[in-house]
Formats: sequence, C-alpha cells, structure tokens
Amino acid sequence: MFIFFEPLEGKRHVGATNQRTAEDWAHQIRNLVDVRHPQAELITLVMDNLNTHTGASLYKAFAPEEARRILDKLEIHYTPKHGSWLNRAEIELSILSRQCLDRRISDQKTLNEEIAAW
Repeated sequence: MFIFFEPLEGKRHVGATNQRTAEDWAHQIRNLVDVRHPQAELITLVMDNLNTHTGASLYKAFAPEEARRILDKLEIHYTPKHGSWLNRAEIELSILSRQCLDRRISDQKTLNEEIAAW
C-alpha cells in the first residue's frame, strides 16, 4: 500500500498494488503529480527511506524526459532512518491497519473497497 497524507488539507489517498516495486512507486508518484495535483508548481514530498523511493525509480519506469518532468515538480525530504514514528504516513497506515485491515482480505478489489470505505 502507498499512502499520501496531506495534513494541511485533511486528505489522504491510499493506493493498493499487488507488489511494492520501484515501478509501482513511480506510477503512484506520477498519479500524485498529474492527477491529484496537476496545477501545483512544486509538491513537497516527505517520505521514508525505502530503497524504491528515489528518483532512479522514476527513470526505471519512464522515459528520461518523463522522469525528469515528474522530478522537477517534487521537493523530496526523507524522514530519519530510525524515525518512522515521525512519519505521518506511517501513523496513518498503522491506524488503517487497526481499524480496517485487521483480518484477511481475499483479493485486491475487496481491499480497495475496504480502503475507500475507511
């Protein structure tokens, strides 16, 4: 799952994918830039240090021009390596897990429906 939490707007978006690959992350970021905030000149992105959360993942998933276009719209900051408790998205995922995902969910369609209802 990928979660985008916008505390000043009081919004969150959770995207569920079959895996958590560099390409999956890149597509989530392109969606953030092009669909969720197409008018934004710059998006401040605070995230953990997962090995797929890098500009290189965008270059792995997209043509160089497309990867550069997306990166140019991002100001990226990383939380400290052992400071996941500082990461608001981690806190949101913890709450989601306790309130919504505390049981086995058989397929991705049902998972997406449960997340949307939450």
